[in-house]
Amino acid sequence: MAASAATAETIAPDSVAIEDMQLTQSLTGAAGDPVAGREAFADRKRGNCLACHVNADLDSELFHGEVGPVLDGAGDRWSEAELRAIVVNSKDVFGEQTIMPGFYTLNVGVNVDEEHAGKTILSAQEVEDVVAYLTTLKED
Repeated sequence: MAASAATAETIAPDSVAIEDMQLTQSLTGAAGDPVAGREAFADRKRGNCLACHVNADLDSELFHGEVGPVLDGAGDRWSEAELRAIVVNSKDVFGEQTIMPGFYTLNVGVNVDEEHAGKTILSAQEVEDVVAYLTTLKED
Protein backbone atom coordinates (compact mmCIF):
# COMPACT_ATOMS: atom_id res chain seq x y z
CA MET A 1 0.00 0.00 0.00
CA ALA A 2 1.42 3.37 -1.01
CA ALA A 3 -0.10 5.22 1.94
CA SER A 4 1.59 3.04 4.55
CA ALA A 5 4.90 3.28 2.69
CA ALA A 6 4.61 7.07 2.63
CA THR A 7 3.77 7.13 6.33
CA ALA A 8 6.89 5.11 7.12
CA GLU A 9 9.03 7.74 5.36
CA THR A 10 7.26 10.82 6.74
CA ILE A 11 9.56 13.46 8.18
CA ALA A 12 8.38 14.61 11.61
CA PRO A 13 7.63 18.35 11.91
CA ASP A 14 10.45 18.85 14.40
CA SER A 15 12.94 17.19 12.01
CA VAL A 16 12.27 19.38 8.97
CA ALA A 17 15.33 21.38 7.92
CA ILE A 18 14.68 24.41 5.70
CA GLU A 19 17.94 25.60 4.16
CA ASP A 20 18.44 28.66 1.96
CA MET A 21 14.66 29.23 1.98
CA GLN A 22 14.11 25.81 0.38
CA LEU A 23 13.00 22.35 1.39
CA THR A 24 14.09 20.03 -1.39
CA GLN A 25 13.14 16.74 0.27
CA SER A 26 9.55 15.54 0.13
CA LEU A 27 8.01 15.22 3.58
CA THR A 28 6.50 11.86 2.71
CA GLY A 29 8.55 10.33 -0.08
CA ALA A 30 5.34 10.27 -2.11
CA ALA A 31 4.29 12.61 -4.87
CA GLY A 32 1.70 15.21 -4.04
CA ASP A 33 -1.75 15.07 -5.60
CA PRO A 34 -2.65 18.47 -7.10
CA VAL A 35 -6.40 17.69 -7.03
CA ALA A 36 -6.28 16.90 -3.31
CA GLY A 37 -4.07 19.94 -2.82
CA ARG A 38 -6.61 22.20 -4.49
CA GLU A 39 -9.27 20.84 -2.13
CA ALA A 40 -7.09 21.44 0.96
CA PHE A 41 -6.16 24.91 -0.32
CA ALA A 42 -9.82 25.92 -0.60
CA ASP A 43 -11.07 24.09 2.49
CA ARG A 44 -11.90 26.66 5.20
CA LYS A 45 -11.22 24.09 7.95
CA ARG A 46 -7.86 22.86 6.66
CA GLY A 47 -5.59 25.06 4.53
CA ASN A 48 -7.95 28.04 4.40
CA CYS A 49 -5.47 29.64 1.99
CA LEU A 50 -8.19 31.75 0.39
CA ALA A 51 -8.57 33.67 3.64
CA CYS A 52 -5.37 35.51 2.71
CA HIS A 53 -4.69 34.82 -0.99
CA VAL A 54 -6.43 35.57 -4.27
CA ASN A 55 -6.32 32.67 -6.70
CA ALA A 56 -8.11 32.94 -10.07
CA ASP A 57 -8.25 29.14 -10.38
CA LEU A 58 -10.73 29.18 -7.49
CA ASP A 59 -12.84 32.14 -8.67
CA SER A 60 -15.97 30.14 -7.89
CA GLU A 61 -15.08 30.23 -4.18
CA LEU A 62 -16.15 33.26 -2.17
CA PHE A 63 -14.12 35.62 -0.01
CA HIS A 64 -10.58 35.66 -1.34
CA GLY A 65 -8.27 37.56 0.99
CA GLU A 66 -5.82 40.26 0.02
CA VAL A 67 -3.31 39.98 2.87
CA GLY A 68 -0.93 37.61 1.10
CA PRO A 69 0.33 37.75 -2.46
CA VAL A 70 -1.88 36.77 -5.39
CA LEU A 71 -1.05 33.14 -6.14
CA ASP A 72 -1.78 33.20 -9.86
CA GLY A 73 1.51 32.13 -11.43
CA ALA A 74 2.92 30.76 -8.14
CA GLY A 75 4.30 27.76 -10.02
CA ASP A 76 6.35 30.13 -12.19
CA ARG A 77 7.56 32.41 -9.39
CA TRP A 78 8.70 29.79 -6.90
CA SER A 79 10.27 26.35 -7.27
CA GLU A 80 8.71 23.27 -5.72
CA ALA A 81 11.38 23.35 -2.98
CA GLU A 82 10.62 27.00 -2.22
CA LEU A 83 6.87 26.41 -2.15
CA ARG A 84 7.33 23.43 0.18
CA ALA A 85 9.42 25.55 2.57
CA ILE A 86 6.86 28.37 2.49
CA VAL A 87 3.95 26.06 3.24
CA VAL A 88 5.83 24.10 5.92
CA ASN A 89 6.95 27.17 7.86
CA SER A 90 6.76 30.55 6.18
CA LYS A 91 8.47 32.20 9.15
CA ASP A 92 11.67 30.29 8.30
CA VAL A 93 11.45 31.76 4.79
CA PHE A 94 10.03 35.27 5.23
CA GLY A 95 10.89 35.97 8.87
CA GLU A 96 8.91 36.23 12.07
CA GLN A 97 7.00 39.30 10.83
CA THR A 98 4.93 37.31 8.33
CA ILE A 99 1.40 36.56 9.44
CA MET A 100 1.24 33.39 7.37
CA PRO A 101 1.13 30.39 9.67
CA GLY A 102 3.45 27.44 9.35
CA PHE A 103 1.30 24.54 8.23
CA TYR A 104 3.71 21.76 9.22
CA THR A 105 5.49 23.01 12.31
CA LEU A 106 4.94 22.69 16.03
CA ASN A 107 6.39 26.15 16.62
CA VAL A 108 3.09 28.01 16.43
CA GLY A 109 3.41 30.57 19.19
CA VAL A 110 1.75 30.96 22.55
CA ASN A 111 -1.76 30.36 23.87
CA VAL A 112 -2.48 27.48 21.51
CA ASP A 113 -5.82 25.84 22.16
CA GLU A 114 -5.28 22.64 24.14
CA GLU A 115 -7.08 20.61 21.44
CA HIS A 116 -4.53 21.78 18.84
CA ALA A 117 -1.36 21.79 20.96
CA GLY A 118 1.34 19.53 19.56
CA LYS A 119 -0.41 19.16 16.19
CA THR A 120 0.30 20.59 12.77
CA ILE A 121 -2.33 22.41 10.71
CA LEU A 122 -1.81 20.11 7.71
CA SER A 123 -0.44 16.60 7.55
CA ALA A 124 2.81 15.96 5.70
CA GLN A 125 0.89 14.51 2.74
CA GLU A 126 -1.51 17.45 2.68
CA VAL A 127 1.53 19.76 2.46
CA GLU A 128 2.84 17.74 -0.48
CA ASP A 129 -0.60 17.92 -2.10
CA VAL A 130 -0.87 21.71 -1.66
CA VAL A 131 2.65 22.13 -3.05
CA ALA A 132 1.75 19.96 -6.05
CA TYR A 133 -1.31 22.15 -6.62
CA LEU A 134 0.62 25.41 -6.29
CA THR A 135 3.14 24.22 -8.89
CA THR A 136 0.25 23.94 -11.39
CA LEU A 137 -0.57 27.65 -11.05
CA LYS A 138 1.19 29.12 -14.08
CA GLU A 139 1.01 32.51 -15.75
CA ASP A 140 -1.18 32.56 -18.85
